[in-house]
Amino acid sequence: MFTRIQHLPPKSFKRKCGVKRETFDKMVDILRPKLTRKGKRGGQGKFGVEDQLLIAMEYWREYRTQFHIGQSWGIHETTVGRMVRKIEDILMQSGEFRLPGKKALHSPETQWNILLIDVSESPIERPKKPATLLQW
Repeated sequence: MFTRIQHLPPKSFKRKCGVKRETFDKMVDILRPKLTRKGKRGGQGKFGVEDQLLIAMEYWREYRTQFHIGQSWGIHETTVGRMVRKIEDILMQSGEFRLPGKKALHSPETQWNILLIDVSESPIERPKKPATLLQW
């Protein structure tokens, strides 16, 4: 699958993956040493590092179920779950893609901008149903 999208223009690549090409390449560089199985017991996996990252990106970006992603890629949904979890763990351990914690958000230097939106409901006028339809 990655071979089909690797030559996309930058705008289309970001639209497909949700991240810029440079960010994607940085993620691959972090994942490659941990996911490459060359010389290890059990043989090579079915998917390369880029494809495994694409599977995780589909899960995070599109909110598709693991079942549907598995059907698209030809693997079982539990394999998708294991793959996504493994990639999440490796990227979090690297520290490169970690979000700031609660302490960083509560620091005195943090300046908050608050936006308030009124989402109150208003009734909609609908035509009344004839009495014959209300009786079963």
